[in-house]
Amino acid sequence: MAKPAASAKGKKSNEEVFAGFQTLRSEQRQLANKISELEMDLNEHKIVIETLRGVDKSRKCFRMVGGVLVERTVAEVLPELENNCEQLPKALNALEDQLTKKGREINEYIEVHDIRLQRVDRDPTEAEPEQPSKSNVLVASG
Repeated sequence: MAKPAASAKGKKSNEEVFAGFQTLRSEQRQLANKISELEMDLNEHKIVIETLRGVDKSRKCFRMVGGVLVERTVAEVLPELENNCEQLPKALNALEDQLTKKGREINEYIEVHDIRLQRVDRDPTEAEPEQPSKSNVLVASG
């Protein structure tokens, strides 16, 4: 009697294991996307800082703050940008550490649950026989 209960639980646990793995992978992708976004922000900050350093400090400039375009002077904006540029690498390092930990967590999850990864596009010969059976012929008579 213990075996049928274990096999029923096994199917459910396989689905739960898969869902847990998908969740971990999703979190890993989100971290990687955030890192990429912050790297682009850092590069943009550097470009803008270099541009504004060669401009008169009393000149008007515009900055997007929370989705609102704000008019300021270069003297007001430049220190804020430099501060942000100093803080972004710290945030990037923290996110990279989180990404590394998430990778380790995924590897441990794979080992604990004995997950084997397979690629979908691994065997193209299986897809070839299906293609002719799905194709349709259209004949137009004029």
